[in-house]
Amino acid sequence: MAPLGGAPRLVLLFSGKRKSGKDFVTEALQSRLGADVCAVLRLSGPLKKQYAQEHGLDFQRLLDASTYKEPFRRDMIRWGEEKRQADPGFFCRKIVEGVSQPVWLVSDTRRVSDIQWFREAYGAVMQTVRVVATEQSRQQRGWVFTPGVDDAESECGLDNVGAFDWVIENHGDEQHLEEQLEHLIEFVRSRL
Repeated sequence: MAPLGGAPRLVLLFSGKRKSGKDFVTEALQSRLGADVCAVLRLSGPLKKQYAQEHGLDFQRLLDASTYKEPFRRDMIRWGEEKRQADPGFFCRKIVEGVSQPVWLVSDTRRVSDIQWFREAYGAVMQTVRVVATEQSRQQRGWVFTPGVDDAESECGLDNVGAFDWVIENHGDEQHLEEQLEHLIEFVRSRL
């Protein structure tokens, strides 16, 4: 059952490993399409907000790319998993409340249950986008393997999902990335 709010023309669910460039890609798309047409939605937003409130942490600092969140990441993952086990659509419903733009970019899809919820709620207007980057590229962006994080469902839950509707290669070749973004933007505009 779709929640209240505007019915989207297109919902793109972005997934990928830490430091693959999911946020970079979704922000680049939004800047080209315009914030009036395209909303970037983050499943981690309501999770981090609730976690910050319950643990007396700085919500804004949990959202940024700084190292502030790293000491809390493992516990935040565990806490989020408990919430999802009780209600798999909890965070999905939170992020779509009141969104009126026709294009939704969910920048941090991490679980099969996220895809299932959006597929049930929005059906044919939903597509999946996998952002991939080599380990070397991810390391250049600051990624270091962290046990309990990089081998957890939050990072590996979609590794064996099968085919994605789109795959964006973000290995550091700006021209190749630009060509892929242009193809995706053409597709988005065809849905408006």
